[in-house]
Amino acid sequence: MSRLEQIIDLEQRFLLPTYNRYPVGFERGKGVFLYDFEGKKYLDFVAGLGVNALGHAHPRIVKAIREQAARVIHISNLYYNEYQGQLAERLCQLSGLDRVFFSNSGTEAMEGAIKLARLAGHKAGGDAKSQLVALQGSYHGRTFGAMSLTGQDKYRKGFEPLLENVTFVAQNNLEALHAAVNANTCAIVLEPIFGEGGILECSEEFLLACRTLADHHQAALIFDEIQCGLGRTGKIFAFQSFGVVPDIVTIAKPIAAGLPLGAFLSKEHFASAISPGQHGTTFGGGPLACRVGLEYLAIVEEEHLLENVVKVGGYLHQQLEELVAKYAATRETRGRGFIQGLALDVPARPLVEQALAEGVLFNATQDTVLRFLPPFLLEEKHVDKGIRVLKKLLGKKRKKSGDRVIGSSGDLKT
Repeated sequence: MSRLEQIIDLEQRFLLPTYNRYPVGFERGKGVFLYDFEGKKYLDFVAGLGVNALGHAHPRIVKAIREQAARVIHISNLYYNEYQGQLAERLCQLSGLDRVFFSNSGTEAMEGAIKLARLAGHKAGGDAKSQLVALQGSYHGRTFGAMSLTGQDKYRKGFEPLLENVTFVAQNNLEALHAAVNANTCAIVLEPIFGEGGILECSEEFLLACRTLADHHQAALIFDEIQCGLGRTGKIFAFQSFGVVPDIVTIAKPIAAGLPLGAFLSKEHFASAISPGQHGTTFGGGPLACRVGLEYLAIVEEEHLLENVVKVGGYLHQQLEELVAKYAATRETRGRGFIQGLALDVPARPLVEQALAEGVLFNATQDTVLRFLPPFLLEEKHVDKGIRVLKKLLGKKRKKSGDRVIGSSGDLKT
């Protein structure tokens, strides 16, 4: 029995069967590559589902972890640590928001954001001001509050009853939005770019309408940037790419380069609704994770990685557009920067499985969408390799010259 087979056997006997894993395992990584137990190299377009934005084994991250682990890893939030305030200050400077709460994960950040919005709502309009508006097709996490705001039945089914007073509207449907938001709404919650929902962007018009309605009804506008934030659009915060500032924003994934850390940031008006004892965490904001979070932000700035996301992300988008123009199995491109999707007319998972044999890691979501969340270190030569593999897997069937193709902008092409 191979080492991988031993690992699979052990997991099948002792783990809850919650993951439909691919038949590959990894023991180390370097830069934009991962290596399996036999030493085979894989080009990584998944980056731990957006977590490994700095790639694998970045020397500055390794150094920071080693140094801090030798000093202190965890102390209770009953006491101060050196780095929590520093990281909060930096995030506030970068976002323009005022306060931060650190959690262990994105879904916990969403739970805290919901609690804060409910508290502020009750103070502004009494107990009745507790209604939440979320989007169909969205994904916010797997705890009960976050799942209650997730507009996909497959994640909710079997766990009802969920949180009450949640109304779902279709993404970019202004009429439905206006009908859903009222004086008893305490928050409008959305992802500026759907991640698990298939890399679909909210329009600026829709986001502006959300901002206007939230202001009019004294509701919190909450942006979930757990997947699309912290540099993935080419801006530190995705909302900076759309020109609409939320009241509360949730972040996680890359902030501590693979260590568990999430956060929600809030404007002072909403942050002032909470008082000591109303929310807390055992592990969130520990000295190790926060020191690494500071190093992450420093690396992104000092290595000019946002510029690389824009440049190479633009190149990736161009190459995906060329696939859409040529291959019958492709439908449209979506997203920007290093959060992009290729919508297909065929199931995506078989392509992901076949790409493993070619030494490339892609990801499938929403059954027919290939999702690209690569490390910010990705270069054009890496894009070229991924595209070569996709061309091979998409097969020889090309679009006829007269076929009409709908691009990501919605324009018809011939």
